Amino acid sequence: MEALSEQFLEFHPNHGTNIRLDHSGTQATRVESFANGVCFSKYPLKPGEIFLIEIEEKELGWCGHLRVGLTAWDPTSLEAVPEYSIPDLMELGDSWVFAITRNHNKVVEEAQVQEAGGGELGVGRRLGRGEEGDGVQEDEGGGSNSKPKTFFTDTHLYIDSVRIPRDKLVGRSRPGRFSHILDDLYKTNALPPTARRSRIGVLYVPRSDRTADMHIVINGEDMGASAKGIPASRPLYAVVDVFAATKCVRIVQVEYGFSSLQTLCRKAIQKHIVHRMAIDWLQLPEALKHYCKYE
Repeated sequence: MEALSEQFLEFHPNHGTNIRLDHSGTQATRVESFANGVCFSKYPLKPGEIFLIEIEEKELGWCGHLRVGLTAWDPTSLEAVPEYSIPDLMELGDSWVFAITRNHNKVVEEAQVQEAGGGELGVGRRLGRGEEGDGVQEDEGGGSNSKPKTFFTDTHLYIDSVRIPRDKLVGRSRPGRFSHILDDLYKTNALPPTARRSRIGVLYVPRSDRTADMHIVINGEDMGASAKGIPASRPLYAVVDVFAATKCVRIVQVEYGFSSLQTLCRKAIQKHIVHRMAIDWLQLPEALKHYCKYE
């Protein structure tokens, strides 16, 4: 199943008191403190549709990072957005939210635990739900959830019956002299989950019993079913908590079907230049240059 999303994804106008959205509704910045940064998708997600964000700015000095998930609450119905997604929003019920950590985000399934001789851990134990021992000094270099991979040979990421185009799932470097080298490093998933330019997405995969599993995707890698048995009869909204060391995030639009004319033009421009720095030399509007360099 391939999700067909024709809507332009935005953040909901009802959000935490410390959040400021840009004019497009796709960039959320926490302007004060470390909390009150809970955001929602403007519309419910469709089955298999990923809500993908990129970490644009960090703020050192805080312990903890981005939190993502799903909620069956319509953001419009919330008189006051909870201060924290964990535990405040989850205590309202019908919400499934997890903290992204630097090193431990994968789900350990029962079969994997038994094979490793660790049956006492229980079923579906998720590593890294807490914040303990998770530093905030990392940036674009250093560890990841797994060993670096070779350049992606598959055009799509497959999660059960869902397939998602890979081209947007891994972040890109800031335009610079060595952008082409850094981009290759990012594509091999050498980027820590909590670093700037890291891309994190959440989606739900429907099951035959009318429930759904929530999956978190970090830099092109599926972390497994972070929550199972979610009732899929109600609309499900994405939750993004711009918490602590994460200061600013931006929504990345994913194209599931044919590429848009805008994307085709961008690819044509990129194909005929040496690297992204050369875009600045072209006689193009600044907005188009920015789009070509970053996407």
